[in-house]
Amino acid sequence: MEFVTAEEKETLEKRLGELKSRRPEITARIAEARADGDLKENADYHAARDDQGMNEAEIRRLEERLTNVSVAAAEDIPDDMVFLGAVVKLRDLDDDDEDLYKLVGEASGNFDADEIEVTASSPMGEALMKARVGETVKVDLPRGEKRFEIIEIL
Repeated sequence: MEFVTAEEKETLEKRLGELKSRRPEITARIAEARADGDLKENADYHAARDDQGMNEAEIRRLEERLTNVSVAAAEDIPDDMVFLGAVVKLRDLDDDDEDLYKLVGEASGNFDADEIEVTASSPMGEALMKARVGETVKVDLPRGEKRFEIIEIL
């Protein structure tokens, strides 16, 4: 069971809908390319078939993921506990540097945000999950262990 925020689930469902809506377009491209003749040397046909395969694989992945997710209810989470969707201010105990981190179910790939996204399944996410303000968390990273103090939950 994977926990996601309601916003993340909505994003997954929207993406799934977009992919499903592409099916007729891809099928039309395949039919159009097939009508051009010899399929062995028809690059448009092979490109459309590859596109169809990738589209269908992503649809299956999202459908599988959506059947195994559970939306974390905000009212069930204490205000001082880090959980999915929380933006947390952390202080690196090695250099006193402070940064904002957002705990998410799946990274959005948006690097323009003010906070650093960490997934709940990452070492940082696992260390932060269910931690409270004032606690120190240890994170096992590839370059060694780091310790962070939880300053506040925004």
